[in-house]
Amino acid sequence: METRMKSSTRTEKGTVIVDVVGQIDIGNSPVLRKTLLESLKGTERIAINMIEVKYIDSSGIASLLEVLKEAQDSKKMLVLFGVTGAVLQVLQLTRLTGIFEIRETEEQAIEV
Repeated sequence: METRMKSSTRTEKGTVIVDVVGQIDIGNSPVLRKTLLESLKGTERIAINMIEVKYIDSSGIASLLEVLKEAQDSKKMLVLFGVTGAVLQVLQLTRLTGIFEIRETEEQAIEV
């Protein structure tokens, strides 16, 4: 199973979208956290594309929570979209589906 994670950023309708591919784990969550925090600096709204993320561990969840807190403290919006399978199960088990703004599609995520 592929364990490397890649991310890239793009902007659609004023929203910075971070496309994440691969597994988010202790080995790469610090890199993702840095990418997300940097992306947050330049926008009022960030959307994280989780469609190609099949696994996330507790360090990945912690990174997402840290970025969410920074977004809230800065009066900015963070949205997750395309969350499915094991990643959705982890968010449900940790009762974080009510904490994160989660949308099914990119179109829904970039709506203002």
